[in-house]
Amino acid sequence: MKTRAPSDYDPRFSRSLELFRRAERVIPGGIYGTKSPGFVIPGSFPYYFERGEGCRLYDVDGNEFIDYLCGYGSMILGYGYRPVVAAGEARLRAGDLLTGPQPVMVELAEMLVDRIDAMEWAVFAKNGTDATTLAVSIARVATDKPIVMIASHAYHGAANWCSSNEYPILRDRDEVVEFHYNDIGMVRDLFSRHAGRIAAVVVTPYHHPAFAPSVMPAPGWYDALHELCATEHALLIMDDIRANFRLNRAGSHVEFGARPDLICMGKSIANGSPLGVLLGTGAMKSAAAGFFITGTFWTASAPMTMAVRTLEEMDRVDVIAHTRRVGELLCAGLTAAASESGFSITMSGPPAIPFMTFDDDPDLTLNQAFCALMARSGVYLHPHHNWFLSYAHRESDIETTVNRARAGFKALAAML
Repeated sequence: MKTRAPSDYDPRFSRSLELFRRAERVIPGGIYGTKSPGFVIPGSFPYYFERGEGCRLYDVDGNEFIDYLCGYGSMILGYGYRPVVAAGEARLRAGDLLTGPQPVMVELAEMLVDRIDAMEWAVFAKNGTDATTLAVSIARVATDKPIVMIASHAYHGAANWCSSNEYPILRDRDEVVEFHYNDIGMVRDLFSRHAGRIAAVVVTPYHHPAFAPSVMPAPGWYDALHELCATEHALLIMDDIRANFRLNRAGSHVEFGARPDLICMGKSIANGSPLGVLLGTGAMKSAAAGFFITGTFWTASAPMTMAVRTLEEMDRVDVIAHTRRVGELLCAGLTAAASESGFSITMSGPPAIPFMTFDDDPDLTLNQAFCALMARSGVYLHPHHNWFLSYAHRESDIETTVNRARAGFKALAAML
């Protein structure tokens, strides 16, 4: 299972590799955040895509893939979903970023406040990092306390306070304390150790770390967090950016019985158009109103218009029920196909946001080899990051995927 060097890159991806080599000369690292499995498995994945349609991606070399990354979760209805695209195009013709906000900003905020459980206001940004960083800043100001607690290996964005940047000169993480997800004893100890200094606990609805199976909240997890936060007068911030609108119409926190003070959303809200959202309870409105919130493009109206249409369409076609159903079919099909070739796998996370791991594969070596085989067969899966289902995925797509996976498992067994 030795990976090939970039110089031996599969000729099917020659245009993709050519673009990457050009990018390296003018863009640090070539691609931000190494957003391609091709960096860890050279030769099996393209670096650049040309277009998307439904649940399919077409790379710059013309290769077609059934896509289970969905723009890392941002696409929920389907690439090029006409009602959403048409709404965005009309708004662009009328003007996207004007000198002041447009009425759709108010309309979208009203829709979200009506929809998302216990939230009474919303402000808009461009991506998830904006929303989580704004939430943490407001929490620190509202509580007049510095410490933020997060789960180890959780991803909350690319700002220095939460990113993998750990250079000594970047001191943003000095007052970020990590705990093990679901370890309430450890959280209690940390609350005791930092009593009087904790501003907020930031959690995702369930734990979806990279390089590991997803973990659902243990019984009593949120009740304990609520109790500790209330005692400390700390806030509970829900980072619902990755899971939002695939689990519960009213917010993923409802699915797990959580009662956050602030909720961060983004990704799927505008079906791939850039939009981040911070929502809060009425008690947090004064603190938010007194905090300087701005960004030149944060009032751009085309993404907001597309978000309004996306929310309407998600209700009309019941995206949550659909993605759960096709996700269940995918998980069951992969489990059966793996067993046929003698592999035991675990499908973790909600069916609409699954992740597959081999049971005896601590370094994800088998995952990497399997996902590489699947990519060569035209199915785009990530070996280290959870996957996503969308409304565009049909039963026929799942059937095709499972059939190709059956061949992939057999090929993998023959390699061992």
